[in-house]
Amino acid sequence: MAINPFEAFACPLDGSALQLNGRSWQCEAGHSFDIARQGYVHLLPVQNKRSKDPGDNKEMVSARQRFLNAGFYQPIAEALSSAVFHNNDRETTLACLDAGCGEGYYMHYLAEKAPDTTDLSLVGLDISKWAVLAAAKQYKGPAWVVGSNANLPVLPEALDRVLCLFGFPVYPEFARVLRSGGEAVLVEAGPDHLRELREIIYPELKAPKQPSNAAPDGFTTVETNVIRYSLTLPNKNAIADLLAMTPHLYRARAEGLARAEELDSLTVTVEANLKRLKKN
Repeated sequence: MAINPFEAFACPLDGSALQLNGRSWQCEAGHSFDIARQGYVHLLPVQNKRSKDPGDNKEMVSARQRFLNAGFYQPIAEALSSAVFHNNDRETTLACLDAGCGEGYYMHYLAEKAPDTTDLSLVGLDISKWAVLAAAKQYKGPAWVVGSNANLPVLPEALDRVLCLFGFPVYPEFARVLRSGGEAVLVEAGPDHLRELREIIYPELKAPKQPSNAAPDGFTTVETNVIRYSLTLPNKNAIADLLAMTPHLYRARAEGLARAEELDSLTVTVEANLKRLKKN
């Protein structure tokens, strides 16, 4: 297995092809995007930002980094790897984008588990510059990009896989950048995901949304899989990191968070729904 550079980037301003020139990606119109010294490139124009510093902040990124590196979600990474490389006897090259890559844990896991016969091109993209910075510092193989799922800075039909894990899928964009027969692999929280933690921090739990079984326009569902297991968080730090990497930290009231802070350990249910969607 080799990791090849990914080069099918599109200018986020006009959609044309970017060419690497020294330490910058440039398009024919003269738009230029420098590669930071840590190895990532910023392809999110200021006019496309909804806030000055969108996405996860430094503290959330650090918490997720500690939590994932401790191996708590390794079964999810294993299921993802099986879904991405399900066809490994026939695919000798594979270009893969993680749309909402965070600090890069899942992309790194894929690089480690790739079949020896497969040459990979890997791109991790996140709207949070802090997440992309952390990924670029930790893992040197993939290309790391600050960008938005709503306007992926990738040329049409340049990818074999698009991943979206606990993120915000934008199916028209995924369809645009995938080759014919390429696949989007999604992981979403199931109805019982972290139920025990949610029961502690919220006065009552909302009824879970009923998942839609219909494939989005342009895709056919080819596999669904539920990853479910019991996870023991052994100390206060692990509980705090899990809270900090989820939206629950900002949704829960102070008294709910105080109850969580009193816990010395906690066993929670992990439930994630994995889908493979094939581009028609």
